[in-house]
Amino acid sequence: MARIVYLTAVEFGAGVVATVGEATGEVGIKRPLVVADQGVVAAGLVAKVMSHLPANTPIFTGTPPNPTESAVNAALAQYREGNCDGVVAIGGGSPIDLAKGVALLATHGGKLEDYAMIYGGLERITSKVAPVIAIPTTAGTGAEVGRAALLTLDDGRKLGIISPHLIPKRAICDPELTLGLPPHLTAATGLDALSHCIETFSSPRFNPPADAIALDGAGRIWRNLEAACADGRNLAARTEMLMGAVMGGMSFQKGLGAVHSLSHALGGLKDVSLHHGTLNAILMPIVVRFNTETLGDRLGRLNVALGLAPDADLGAELDALNR
Repeated sequence: MARIVYLTAVEFGAGVVATVGEATGEVGIKRPLVVADQGVVAAGLVAKVMSHLPANTPIFTGTPPNPTESAVNAALAQYREGNCDGVVAIGGGSPIDLAKGVALLATHGGKLEDYAMIYGGLERITSKVAPVIAIPTTAGTGAEVGRAALLTLDDGRKLGIISPHLIPKRAICDPELTLGLPPHLTAATGLDALSHCIETFSSPRFNPPADAIALDGAGRIWRNLEAACADGRNLAARTEMLMGAVMGGMSFQKGLGAVHSLSHALGGLKDVSLHHGTLNAILMPIVVRFNTETLGDRLGRLNVALGLAPDADLGAELDALNR
């Protein structure tokens, strides 16, 4: 087991979910609202977490695949009704992002739109945000260490709400919670995490620590994704995948790129439900090819980190991995 402090405190290792009760006290939560979705409940993961929390802890399980403004408001009503003072989020990026929305509106007036990055919301979000503990059950989004919440408003706009104050106060990353993830979700969430590492490293912004984390995370995911898909009970592969996903979340504080610009817009469509990780996987080879000329020596460094030849066609390799 290890504790890593980079942006926030991370408890990492098999069995660390048992620390959630202790963690609530450490971050100042006396009465948490647990936020999850029906899939996590059906997998028995909420029960595992609840065994380490008081029996009367309220639970919100109405998180949709792409978290919405109406779901945030429903969870917020339960938060207030239960006199809660913090949130424990269990699941993938959707419950964690929804929990961030609840923690924000529980302590700040107005609507979600008021805090969207594109409307100047960054300056309106203060340190008063209620504490969040994030427990990821997929190795994908990196939301457990991320500063953003992607939420779809009632009018269909999918907006990014971004602030360092939204970073969870504690991330409890237990690879045992990912053992039951089905192969198709293992692939989709794993490729999402890989896209975070590749896009971060490809960004022209100057942030060498983020670059180093991104390269290492990309290599861990590349070496272990197929093994995790083939045998979901492979704890070693699951552990590497979860660490790669956490590193993707740590690194993308530097910034992402066209893959995510496109997938966020597509994920906001009302007429069809498109999985974020799957979208990123499909878009990644196309964007890499588009950016090849401007990546320069970064492309070779990426290839080496993945165990490929420096002059490998990364777009073709990503296509093959997708298939």
